[in-house]
Amino acid sequence: MDALFKLPLAEFIGARNELVARLKRGGRSDDANLVKAMAKPSVSAWVVNQLYWYHREEFDELLAAGGRVRQAQPSRTSAHAADMRESLEARRESLEARREALRRLTESATAMLGDAGHNPTPDTLHRITTTLEAVSAYASLSDGPTPGRLSRDLDPPGFESLASLMAGALTTKAGAELAPATPLQDAPSSITQTDIAVTQTASSRTEGDQGPSPVGDVAKTRELEEARQAGIAAARASLEDAERQLTDAMARANQLEAAREKADAEAHQAEKELRELEERLKKASADSLEAAERSQSIAAETKEAAQVLEEAKRSVEIASKELESLLRQSAAG
Repeated sequence: MDALFKLPLAEFIGARNELVARLKRGGRSDDANLVKAMAKPSVSAWVVNQLYWYHREEFDELLAAGGRVRQAQPSRTSAHAADMRESLEARRESLEARREALRRLTESATAMLGDAGHNPTPDTLHRITTTLEAVSAYASLSDGPTPGRLSRDLDPPGFESLASLMAGALTTKAGAELAPATPLQDAPSSITQTDIAVTQTASSRTEGDQGPSPVGDVAKTRELEEARQAGIAAARASLEDAERQLTDAMARANQLEAAREKADAEAHQAEKELRELEERLKKASADSLEAAERSQSIAAETKEAAQVLEEAKRSVEIASKELESLLRQSAAG
């Protein structure tokens, strides 16, 4: 069945119907019904399929980078700024690798759309990059969509689902005291102001409490931890939005770059044609000048010939008169 999704989009329906008929003739009605239910992919889904089948290296790099992004999430229970800084640096490098893979795939998609006779509009490129992001996010799920067999565009999973993929659950024992959050004095700039504010609040409230009951400490610490995690979740959501906006901007930039290259090619062709016209005009001007010179030369020769003709006429007239005179003299003698 993979062969169906490797075909040009215009051939999908015909090839699918032919496969259904062949399966029915072979007595495989269930398989025939399964194939018959396969919908023709949208243009953007078809392009993502082609990227999977024919640009596998870049596609696999995208999936691998997406996996590294999920693995590089800072631990929710980490109390060391150095550990968090290392995790954030690994996440930054993974995000950069994913952006580069998306950029290369978007360039290939733009060329593929043009070769197939489809217009690489910003909307189409946006749906392609969004689907690529979704495939990358779903790659770690056993029940996720099958790359190379997409029939429709995909949206990345919601933030809550994505967060459950990226971070493990908190492991705490019932009744055990949770360690109070400590200020991140050496936290890198990648950590959001919300994270730092929540952590500092937790520290000041812990230092200000004198002699509370253990149960009260646990409840307050849990409340502070929940507030901190809410702040981190909000920051991560903002980061995901920013990444998506960056992807959209990259797709738009690639589309504009393709349009610029096309305009440059058209301008180059127009300039070439203008040069050819100028050369033809120059040649025509030279030919015209040469013809004018020939015309003047012929006119001069014609005038000269006319003068020679007049002189010849006069010579003939004189000779005729002399001959007539001689004849008269001879007759008289």
